[in-house]
Amino acid sequence: MDTAPWIRVLTRGAASATLIFALAFLGACAPLKPLATAAAVDLDRFMGDWYVQGHVPAGAEKTAHNAVESYARAPGSTRIDTTYVFRKGGFDGKLKTMEPTGFVVDTNTNATWGMRIIWPFKAEYLIAYLDGDYSETIIARRKRDYAWIMTRDAEIDDARYEALVERLVGMGYVPTEIRRVPQRWPDAGHPVSQGSD
Repeated sequence: MDTAPWIRVLTRGAASATLIFALAFLGACAPLKPLATAAAVDLDRFMGDWYVQGHVPAGAEKTAHNAVESYARAPGSTRIDTTYVFRKGGFDGKLKTMEPTGFVVDTNTNATWGMRIIWPFKAEYLIAYLDGDYSETIIARRKRDYAWIMTRDAEIDDARYEALVERLVGMGYVPTEIRRVPQRWPDAGHPVSQGSD
């Protein structure tokens, strides 16, 4: 006797659910793709203000404007006090400030950090690219879930931005997930502008 149609559907559904679960499990267990980091980072030169020109954003920064990440450390310390400030939703948006703490994990290169936003967890934070003048950097992660393109210049032209995006894509990121962060300066109410006056 032929199996009732609804039983065949349920059987196929159960098999599909099992297959989906198995694929998800295998994906979770798959090794992360390697991601090269900068060969050597002079922490003292790396400190200071970096303007975020583009990113694969975390939730809180999806509409960020005039985003600036600033680093400071005590002499000889591998703890990095970090301040991330941006306007939410537009150039006249409310200022939002985040203050995670970075910890240098690989002291041979200083390019691998753990970034603690919520104690005691530390998120992977890799200096994947840094130019020789310390004027451009890309922060990335092996999961390719978040990234930040940053420069010392507050505003950059399209050609320079596109070259940095191309570099990030070469690391395995999806182009359509990269958002350009609007930057327009001076911004009188922004702490970085106040500090530079």
